[in-house]
Amino acid sequence: MAFIDEIKIHIKAGRGGEGVVRWLHEKSKEFSGPSGGNGGPGGDVYAEAVLDLGMLQRYQNIKELVAGDGAAGAKNSRQGKAADDLIIPVPVGSVITNLATEERFELIKADQKVLLLKGGRGGLGNEHFKASTNIRPLQSTPGRDGEEADFLIELELIAQVGLIGLPNAGKSSLLNAVTRARAKVGNFAFTTLEPNLGDLYGYIIADIPGLIEGASEGKGLGHKFLRHIKKTEFLAHCVSLENENPREVYDIIRRELSEYSKDLLEKKELLVFTKKDLIDAETLKAKLEMFKDLNKPTFVISVYDEEGIKTFADELVKILRS
Repeated sequence: MAFIDEIKIHIKAGRGGEGVVRWLHEKSKEFSGPSGGNGGPGGDVYAEAVLDLGMLQRYQNIKELVAGDGAAGAKNSRQGKAADDLIIPVPVGSVITNLATEERFELIKADQKVLLLKGGRGGLGNEHFKASTNIRPLQSTPGRDGEEADFLIELELIAQVGLIGLPNAGKSSLLNAVTRARAKVGNFAFTTLEPNLGDLYGYIIADIPGLIEGASEGKGLGHKFLRHIKKTEFLAHCVSLENENPREVYDIIRRELSEYSKDLLEKKELLVFTKKDLIDAETLKAKLEMFKDLNKPTFVISVYDEEGIKTFADELVKILRS
């Protein structure tokens, strides 16, 4: 099943109930005065953040969500029942945009709730119009429509570590080795088409689909997945030691991050050199020398080295806890 991280959907708040014309019925006086109640308000619409990254999947084939309508007023001045509010669960990390007003809502914590649309007011019953000059009012008003709009809901993953790098840099294999996730891997570019997640002692690691030069301008998989990096605390920059010039590869990705958002360059960064089993010690030394000017935590790994992977995982947890 595909990972859904973006949907467009039409949402309507509830309509208010009708105001009504009713009369008091007293002994020996059939129509003794107005008693028509007001209609109940329509349901409001809220979005609520939940800890379920797959929540947007349930809306994939839904075109519209509608809150309930308020009930009509009743006799004896009784107001109609208010409609229940519509609560729309969305994953933590969702950014919701009202496409009519361009108002944006960010839900970054579990159970956080925001009001998206207000329900319509109930109509007025004839008792409301009673006055000394209008003792037998026949007026009532209909309920008002609730607000409605098209919304864009985008998921920006919130993870402690985002694995980034060019396609086929070994990110999915690393995620599988460290967290026992089951991300798809393959010896070709763009194996990962959606972000994969893994859990390392309670810390979430996201495998971000491979970027290429020009990704910030929409090339390759485009900048669709760059937004998932925005909410991560650490960036683990994976560079395959297969590359003849790994520093050039590293600089390409840094450039794309900068083009998308300068803030991404300020995130804490780890350097993870992958596929060390494919080169000899002398070549490894020469390639690492290209990064001597950077003062960042650095790891050199092979996913086939179980002891090395365990050491990497333990050191990563220490860094996250510090």
